[in-house]
Amino acid sequence: MTVLTTASQQKTSFSGRFATYAALVSTLAARNLKIRYRGSSLGVFWSLSNPLLMTGVYTAIFGTAFAKYYGGSIFDYVLAVFVALSVLAFFSSATSQALSSIVAGGPLLNKIALPCSAFPVSTVTANTFQLVIGTVPLLMIVALLRTHSIINVAAIAGPLAGLILTSMGVALALAALYVYFRDLAYLYEVVTFIIYMTTPVFYPASFVPPSVRTYLELNPVAVIVSSLRDIVLNPQMPHLRAIALPVVTGFAVFALGIAIFAPLRRDFLDLL
Repeated sequence: MTVLTTASQQKTSFSGRFATYAALVSTLAARNLKIRYRGSSLGVFWSLSNPLLMTGVYTAIFGTAFAKYYGGSIFDYVLAVFVALSVLAFFSSATSQALSSIVAGGPLLNKIALPCSAFPVSTVTANTFQLVIGTVPLLMIVALLRTHSIINVAAIAGPLAGLILTSMGVALALAALYVYFRDLAYLYEVVTFIIYMTTPVFYPASFVPPSVRTYLELNPVAVIVSSLRDIVLNPQMPHLRAIALPVVTGFAVFALGIAIFAPLRRDFLDLL
């Protein structure tokens, strides 16, 4: 009887802590969005502006040259570029903003005992809200018009879950490391550029030589882009690999982020 009571108390305690943590993340995410779009008329829909504008630029410059890899269709090229830019815009925004989140929250952390991880997690959560409100409905419409399959529309959840998990893992690692190394902000600009160039955005993956393509597959963002393109643009039934691989990769990156964050958080308050 005592063992059952103790187990019940532990379960209640865990659920209570999780609910408190979720409420804190929600509050910080809402605060993030409110500050970011204060006075803005379009609000979170501004998150669509970058991929849409850049899609137009890339189509104007590279559309004629690379459309042949998409059956000669400029329209398919536009869709492929938009899918890639949507993924990259989310990843870049979420991780870059999370990088300094713990340091920026230092004054609050020194006054109130709060879990430090809530700051980078809330930043990714705020960007996820933007993604769900702005980009995801557009991707669903494109998938439905292009594939005429509700299965493809539902399968979008796989790569998007992988994208969120990957961004969360990178955000936790960056936020923790930035407390110790403030030059990381400048180094991450270079890393972001490398990720951008090694992701098939304005060029198809088939354009890259096979010997180089192997190394590009080490880029988790490139894996997500390829999978999402396959689901959204291919009228055939999506392969299980296109759905599952981004999720598996995302969990791996997320676990790595926690492994980096956990041992470093002990000394955060001494360095903030």
